Amino acid sequence: MTHFLVTGASGLLGLNFSLAVDGKKHQVTGVDNRNPLRWINFKTLQANLIKPDVVERIIQEVKPDVILHCAANANVDDCETRPEDAEKVNGVLSGEIATAAKRYDVKMIHISTDAVFNGVTGNYTETDTPEPLSVYAKTKLHGEQAVLEANPNALVARVNFYGWSITGTRSLAEWFAYNLAEGKRVKGFTDILFCPMMVLDLVDTLIEAAEKDLKGIYHCVGAEAMSKYEFGVAIATQFGFDANLIDPASVHDGGLTASRSPNLTLSTEKLKTALGHPLPAFKDGLKKFHDQYRHGFPEMIKSLV
Repeated sequence: MTHFLVTGASGLLGLNFSLAVDGKKHQVTGVDNRNPLRWINFKTLQANLIKPDVVERIIQEVKPDVILHCAANANVDDCETRPEDAEKVNGVLSGEIATAAKRYDVKMIHISTDAVFNGVTGNYTETDTPEPLSVYAKTKLHGEQAVLEANPNALVARVNFYGWSITGTRSLAEWFAYNLAEGKRVKGFTDILFCPMMVLDLVDTLIEAAEKDLKGIYHCVGAEAMSKYEFGVAIATQFGFDANLIDPASVHDGGLTASRSPNLTLSTEKLKTALGHPLPAFKDGLKKFHDQYRHGFPEMIKSLV
């Protein structure tokens, strides 16, 4: 049984990973700073990881086999207005955790983002040169660099995922689902391309990557590329909502503060080769997302805070 220490345990990935994994084949201890969790099946610790010596103290106490570092400021527009805070969390902290993980011989999986690229060409490989546009993306790239400089045996997973969160606001999929359920008109960007992966598929992928002890940078995104408009239409179709409520729009009309990369399609050939099989199909992940909705999972996780 592998013992995972999961930072950002109330976040979308951290919480879904911990709920899905703990008590199955593996054990989880979650660390969170802002959202005390209740009625959960895994152990949690409240801690501010950016305070001195906190990371080492937790590693000494928990004695994990793997650190899954999900904690980040992922609010792209907030990072734009508070760049120094974003750098502390997304950049500096990641390097400190990697340093401590190496010192105590703990495997580290660092969660990064597809947004490290400028989005001019798309279908990026792990060897392509990043060129981040926003403060968020720049600080996440700094995090990648700090992790691998401190701990070359770490795994850096560049991701783009969706699922249900405790706030109901952490993923684009939730935003589409909740608005369409209420019959509200929404915009879907036709000029932003990406490769979304359902969070439970990402959980399985990260577990398998840990078991195979993958090192270095891997693109852990969905198997299919689409625009955010197409993503919204797919959700409407799966859920039985009115897809005509989604208006095709340009990101330039979205009123967003930070710059967005237009084409964040990533090649997953390196990951597929390492795992020895294709990545999960988009339609299967979307069905899991819908099944959770039908069975009350969104309401259940909101009750955990």
